[in-house]
Amino acid sequence: MSPRHTKLPDPMPKPQEGGCAATRLILDRVGDKWSLYIIATLSGGSRRFNELKREIDGISQRMLTLTLRGLERDGLVSRTVFPTIPPRVDYELTELGGTLLQPVMGLLKWAHDNQTIIEDARLRFDEEPEQDQVLIKGVVYQRR
Repeated sequence: MSPRHTKLPDPMPKPQEGGCAATRLILDRVGDKWSLYIIATLSGGSRRFNELKREIDGISQRMLTLTLRGLERDGLVSRTVFPTIPPRVDYELTELGGTLLQPVMGLLKWAHDNQTIIEDARLRFDEEPEQDQVLIKGVVYQRR
């Protein structure tokens, strides 16, 4: 592998620099378990709460509420309440949230395309103890 394949596109900020902590908070938001799926689902247009819940398999009502609030707080999703009885609430991506679609969809596609390869790598890794370790009856011991 040549050095050009390992070079990062832009210099990474040092962990002690102020921007790194802010970046970490943002990545924690968009990289949590449910945010990517909500963003991907809202790419098709606005949805009501129960539509989102039905379309995102496995998400609880509480996690959907908390994740939507976090995305709204970060300016990625907007919440519109219509004065009807019962009240109607729609969620949609903001302009800023829309800019996330390309990287999010790319990441989801990459994960989908490589899930078998990654699972095979995990199995190989778990089956082979490291050189300074020995596997005895399913337990890995460190050699001294």
